[in-house]
Amino acid sequence: MELYNLAEIIHILKEKEISLFTLDDFARIFNIKNKNTLYKKIQRLEKKKIIKKLVKGKYYFVFNRPDDFLMANFLYYPSYISLESALSFYGVITGFPYRITSISIKKAKKIIVDNKEFSYSKIKNELYWGFEKKDKFLIAEPEKALLDYLYFASKGLVNLDLDDFDLKTLNKKKLFLYVLKFKEKKMLKIIQKKIL
Repeated sequence: MELYNLAEIIHILKEKEISLFTLDDFARIFNIKNKNTLYKKIQRLEKKKIIKKLVKGKYYFVFNRPDDFLMANFLYYPSYISLESALSFYGVITGFPYRITSISIKKAKKIIVDNKEFSYSKIKNELYWGFEKKDKFLIAEPEKALLDYLYFASKGLVNLDLDDFDLKTLNKKKLFLYVLKFKEKKMLKIIQKKIL
């Protein structure tokens, strides 16, 4: 095991462009085999405000703060950016929501980091699709983000006002094909009446 001082750790994390990591990642990067040594090193870095704990076993490097969307994917896995955050990203709704909204197949959850809320809504396994990698994060395609939103609106979990949405950029054919996969009559009616 090599022993790295704080300056070397900072240099290596910067050089490798690492912003987010788990305890296992850190142990692998710095070749630390002993758990006790690993925890002591992590505690020391936290105390010196070089890294910040996000949730149990997950950290970010303060000199290379990650993008909020990348952090959202990392905090709760598996997940992808959707709903208001994705709709705002694509310009379907104006303004940027205070919270970062994601979809997961795990239970719904809220995580607060640096006064920012990361919100995860649970969706059925068979509806966990329609996302892609942009930059380094996973985000719903615009059509799927809208359908995810309509899905939760049809369940009464979010308010629906499509008048505030700019739907011109959406691929109507893809939207229709995607809504059929949801097998929700209420959603199909909304799409046919308001969009197609």
